[in-house]
Amino acid sequence: MRGDEEWGSVPGLVRSAARRYADVEAVVEGRTRVTYAELGERVERATAACVASGVAPGDRVAIWAPNSLDWMVAALGAVSAGAVLVPLNTRFKGGEAADVLRRSGARLLFVTGTFLGTSYVASLRRALADGPGLPALEQVVVLSDDAPADYRSWKDFLAGGDGVDEAEVRRRAASVRGSWPSDIVFTSGTTGRPKGAVITHAQTLRAYAIWSELAGLRQGDRYLIVNPFFHTFGYKAGVIACLMRGATMIPQPVFDVDTVLANIAAERVSVLPGPPTLHQSLLDHPSRTAHDLSALRLVVTGAAVVPLTLVERLRGELGVETVLTAYGLSEASGVVTMCRRGDPPSVIASTSGRAIPGTEVRVADPTGAPLPAGTPGEVLVRGFHVMRGYYQDPVATAEVLDPEGWLRTGDVGVLDEAGNLRITDRLKDMFIVGGFNAYPAEIEQLLGLHPDVLDVAVVGVPDPRLGEVAKAYVVRRPGSVTTADDLIAWSRREMANYKVPREVEFVGELPRNASGKVVKGRLRGPGRAADAV
Repeated sequence: MRGDEEWGSVPGLVRSAARRYADVEAVVEGRTRVTYAELGERVERATAACVASGVAPGDRVAIWAPNSLDWMVAALGAVSAGAVLVPLNTRFKGGEAADVLRRSGARLLFVTGTFLGTSYVASLRRALADGPGLPALEQVVVLSDDAPADYRSWKDFLAGGDGVDEAEVRRRAASVRGSWPSDIVFTSGTTGRPKGAVITHAQTLRAYAIWSELAGLRQGDRYLIVNPFFHTFGYKAGVIACLMRGATMIPQPVFDVDTVLANIAAERVSVLPGPPTLHQSLLDHPSRTAHDLSALRLVVTGAAVVPLTLVERLRGELGVETVLTAYGLSEASGVVTMCRRGDPPSVIASTSGRAIPGTEVRVADPTGAPLPAGTPGEVLVRGFHVMRGYYQDPVATAEVLDPEGWLRTGDVGVLDEAGNLRITDRLKDMFIVGGFNAYPAEIEQLLGLHPDVLDVAVVGVPDPRLGEVAKAYVVRRPGSVTTADDLIAWSRREMANYKVPREVEFVGELPRNASGKVVKGRLRGPGRAADAV
């Protein structure tokens, strides 16, 4: 078994990619096209600027910006200087961003100027004016050509590193050890305050070497990265995996189906990971057939609900050679199980595949005792990729990591006889109907089979007789006139009575975070983001 140091470090990966794939196109962003050799040079310049700015090994450096070439250069430059990267969710408000900056003790922040009509600089300033301040934060660098007087522009920041000796830059990068923390990924916070999972360089590189191999990512692939970089799926299954394999990265800052279609056709995109909703939107777009999507060969998706029809349509209508599902979480470096190429569509649609090499997966009862195949319980994970803990939060760490190294995921799942894992829900989302455990994701999977249901989310709501019952929020397909009574009657024919929704509310869209997860707290509460129609 290779030790942490043998897996190397992220800066070592950047230098290796610049050398091995020197003339290969690394990044395409609009009219900007950068080779791997040029990307390596840009990262070295950003590393020099970090060194000149006083960034020391172990310092936390945050980045609050959408997917872009500058995001990659800034982040990889900071990590190459020995810093621990703290990516911030682009959907955070100023106060939420300030909270993560405060708790991580970030010394340097890279921030976008304006994104989706919001000035992030102004949002941060308001949060700091209203809050307790950020005593650890010494510098803010705006990823644009200009910045307020007390902040620095990206151009000015980079120029500050021009006086740093090239040999010093390379020494700093070479000093980074595989056992060092590489990033602190704060959880999405759909069920509470975000917590920062500490992941090392070696964990990242080993996990995504496996991911790339199982997915079949290869040199020459052109990878459209729509998944946000602040999320493991975007940064590690995207940027890190591409650096490993010499694939071309095409960052897209926000999901827009028209832009996705245009990018796939114009750039001959061959790889498109993302949540099921992304691929469903692509398939259902009225102008899809006007675009040449023939280069698309690899799709990796993951969620509790992946309709079989989605897998079949991707293969049949788009001719996608490989469609895989996977399961992961930030606390386990983003990947735990994956389907394998060659698995039948039924396995790909109904499970998240088997444990990746070096990983153990157990379905357990509340005491942690393993349950037999076919029995639902909490998913426990143990392996090389499990986080070192939550940053400066030993109490929260002890709640999810036991002394034997098992991580309590908080997810409910079932293992089949072949070891394939099917996620049925979050423990916190499960509700009890007259003594029966009801799993929203299972009900959603069944409702998704209805021909008029485009998207669906199920939550438990109080019931005076049964304790709780299911309520479904449904997005109808365009032109559908299906009523709530129709869906309830259909459900009574298709599922056990305790699973049947007692209420159906039709909505224009479901509230999702930037990672594509439905924010069910906003459906349960009075301030729902979904508009009833």
